[in-house]
Amino acid sequence: MIQDAGDAGALDRLFHALADGTRRAMIDRLGTGPASVKELAAPFAMALPSVMKHLAVLESGGLVESAKLGRVRTYRLAPDALARIDRWVELRKARWSRSFDRLDAFLAEEEAKLP
Repeated sequence: MIQDAGDAGALDRLFHALADGTRRAMIDRLGTGPASVKELAAPFAMALPSVMKHLAVLESGGLVESAKLGRVRTYRLAPDALARIDRWVELRKARWSRSFDRLDAFLAEEEAKLP
């Protein structure tokens, strides 16, 4: 099964978003519920514009959604944010399992041929 270019690009953005420890920590925090930019920035020793860049990468990766009410922007985990990764991993696990099953069968046949 070959992924189309759009799906591959979305998956690339998703993995890129998760590749940074700061962004993963933000995802972990959002796992407890929505948070404002200020709340998400609190544990990190970085300027607010840097925090906003991290959040933009997470949003581009489809992991978070944001809403602005007045001057406060709040982020929350996107529904089914990790479903694309789950599908990607499950496809590969199934493919690898079939390969190992074939290898097991081959080795059993070869062992049966031994005197």
